[in-house]
Amino acid sequence: MTAAAPLPPRARGRRPRWHGATATTLALLVVAGGGPVPAGAAGPAEPAGVAGTGVTGPGVTRPGGQVHRPADGPVDGTALQEVMFVGNNWEGTVDVIRSRGDYARLGRINVIPDKTERLREIYLNPIRLAFYLGVREGPGEGHDQLVDDMYTTPDGTAVVASRPSFADVVSIDVATGAVRWRFPVSGYRSDHMAVSPDGTRVAVSASLGNRVHVLDIATGREVGSFRTGDKPHENIYTDGGRRIWNLSIGDVTTSLDDPSQDWTKGDRKITIADATSFATVRTIDMRPRLDAAGRRDLSDAVRPAVFTPDESKLYFQVSFFNGVVEYDVAGDAITRIATLPKNPNTSEDRTTWVNDSRHHGLSMSPDGTKLCVAGTMDNYATVVDRATLQPGPLVTAGKPYWATVSGDGRDCVISESDTDRVTAISFATGQKVASVAVGDHPQRVRIGQLPTGWTPPPAR
Repeated sequence: MTAAAPLPPRARGRRPRWHGATATTLALLVVAGGGPVPAGAAGPAEPAGVAGTGVTGPGVTRPGGQVHRPADGPVDGTALQEVMFVGNNWEGTVDVIRSRGDYARLGRINVIPDKTERLREIYLNPIRLAFYLGVREGPGEGHDQLVDDMYTTPDGTAVVASRPSFADVVSIDVATGAVRWRFPVSGYRSDHMAVSPDGTRVAVSASLGNRVHVLDIATGREVGSFRTGDKPHENIYTDGGRRIWNLSIGDVTTSLDDPSQDWTKGDRKITIADATSFATVRTIDMRPRLDAAGRRDLSDAVRPAVFTPDESKLYFQVSFFNGVVEYDVAGDAITRIATLPKNPNTSEDRTTWVNDSRHHGLSMSPDGTKLCVAGTMDNYATVVDRATLQPGPLVTAGKPYWATVSGDGRDCVISESDTDRVTAISFATGQKVASVAVGDHPQRVRIGQLPTGWTPPPAR
């Protein structure tokens, strides 16, 4: 089986790297007269915002923490429509598309209406400015990171987004486009989020603060937090919302990418926290488990991950690897590792791979029989049979950066960050069934809901 042919890139070549230092360290060095910043420092304190009007409602959690809302809407009787949100990271917008069928684009929401105010604050604070520029030149590949992740409130009246370059989480009214509340995270950069099964809380990784904040999704008020490993990344609610799994990935913007330098990447582990008390229940270091499986060569930085429907097995990707790892939760052991095809045109120079990724994006069919893998640096996506871990057809894609599940569960939906498209691939056939244009550098794709008959808010 041969890998998909490469697409014409937007801007290939060596990405910006921090040579011999983390982005945090370098940012501090360029601050004239700036002393050490305490771990978890967040900059000037700001109010979490004004109260919202969220209405709680039931939800069904899909594998990997993807939340699907029932079609009958929240308890106040408001009619909702299921949609899909696409975060255009370099543009600061969220495209709203249909969650199934033709995936037609329904509108766009600007999630940085306060950009001028935020930039003014940043440029008046030399430490914040140093970190802002560090995020741009490191994980942002020379661009601002303006929307990483997003979810809607249970009543569908607001979209809540994490904005890495602004180091915050913000709630945007979907009717007016105005900011409802804003929460600055600790440590100068926000990252992946997860929503509780009932839709009332959102957990966000503060990737430079080594902490997960859990917020009331309607008001932005912090209800708790917990410490993690270095550079917390993905969050997943499990056990009916009673646990939060956080996956920390360590430093991914240094040029120390050779396996012999893996020890420089930091403390990488899975932190499992109680979702009520926020106490750490357990930590899992995949290093000894990978070693026991005979794969000392693999990084232990756990990237995108997805659980089986019964949560008995966890499938995940790791830095620099073109493949998938299977972990048995009860047995606390890695049981299988599948290496997927390489694109022969992909450079083997690890420092050219975006943020230490080789493959980044993973989802599972609702029945648990198929995995969908985004082969990021190899420019393809493929549906993998979970029983055999064998890939299906390799579907050509432009640096696919995420994978999720359509509203009807029939398709895997990937974001193509190089070609500014969202593409649907049938779980049944492994073939592309639809593709739509979106904004600049799409990354996270999430299911949500909006009021029936929604129209985009006016430009702000």
